Amino acid sequence: MDRLANTVRPYAWGSVTAIPELLGTEPTGEPQAELWMGAHPGAPSRIERAPARAERSPLGAAEPAAGRVPSRQDPETHALSDVIAADPETELGAAAVKKFGPRLPFLLKVLAAGAPLSLQVHPNLAQAQEGYADEERRQVPIDAPDRNYKDANHKPELICALTKFNGLCGFRVPAEAAALLESLGVDSLKPYVDLLRARPEEAALREVLTAVLSADRTEIAATVTEAAAAAERLAAAPGTPPAEAAALAAYASLAHHYPGDPGVLAAVLLNHVELQPGEALFLGAGVPHAYLDGLGVEIMANSDNVLRCGLTPKHVDVPELLRVVRFEATDPGVLRPEASPEGEELYDTPTDEFRLSRYVLAEGAAPVRLAAGAPQILLCSSGSPQVGGAGLTPGRAVFVPAGESAELSGPGTVFRATVVA
Repeated sequence: MDRLANTVRPYAWGSVTAIPELLGTEPTGEPQAELWMGAHPGAPSRIERAPARAERSPLGAAEPAAGRVPSRQDPETHALSDVIAADPETELGAAAVKKFGPRLPFLLKVLAAGAPLSLQVHPNLAQAQEGYADEERRQVPIDAPDRNYKDANHKPELICALTKFNGLCGFRVPAEAAALLESLGVDSLKPYVDLLRARPEEAALREVLTAVLSADRTEIAATVTEAAAAAERLAAAPGTPPAEAAALAAYASLAHHYPGDPGVLAAVLLNHVELQPGEALFLGAGVPHAYLDGLGVEIMANSDNVLRCGLTPKHVDVPELLRVVRFEATDPGVLRPEASPEGEELYDTPTDEFRLSRYVLAEGAAPVRLAAGAPQILLCSSGSPQVGGAGLTPGRAVFVPAGESAELSGPGTVFRATVVA
């Protein structure tokens, strides 16, 4: 096993305090949005082991000082991606390499949203392969701001709340979206209300989203401002049901963060979801979504492919977005973990690139042994659990190669990220 030294990504929407509080470090005063754990080329974790396999203690050498983020050139550490590339079958296992190739197929994160993320959707595998090949043929630079596909992979993802966590996920039933828009009492929303009620589900959602994102920016900005003010009033009204009030307040808040952005109206078409700690959401291909605020553990297939619908200054490619979005009403499907007799609590999803579970370990309980056979990242979210006889603290993680097993004991909570090989 190897302790991971992980990079914090300072995106503007990140919380200033949540990740430092988890790690027990001092805030820097800047947003700290995501703590990355894995072998993604954008910010691979680093371990104190050279790419050539070497004898080491159960948890490798000493962990870097709290809050220290080693540079890529740090002579004392090596990128996990390089270690895996040097001997993929040893690190990942033959079955995982055969199924996913010689790379760790998932990226694990701690995500801390202090402000809303962009409203976005991810392509399925065929769409990603087609879009990537097209942009490669057209020689669109990989770092171009208008490039949609950074790789040829899909990006299913799962977010599990560590604190109360707010988000948007999937389309509302058109009739419900129409009633919500109508309740705002804004005349310029009436054409959308009529479309949602007159057309079949897929056509209604497609036509309204297309109209919102294609509208004149000055005119739509005025509608957004008026709708947000109405949502704020309704959210505070005494007779508004709590769940509806929470959704209305969330939509109004989006307009404060992104004044005049048409993505605010697109967001009203989506389900508002409030996760309690331990609850999760799975986001499959084509499902529009946005994270609004809260701290969570996120896991995803190892991809950067994102198509944005709004709530962002970044590029929004409306035609490509409309090709990828699934225009169907969906239940957000809040996931609660399924416990096994061995104490593993699994968040069951339909993807093989990742498998996320957790162990809530009581002090003095019998240790839990995790079998070898697949790569694993173990992340402590609370307490002071023991891994292989050495302690972890919140926000710290270890990588367990496929050829090694691991033993867990409490007290504390440990998330286990692996694959279905």
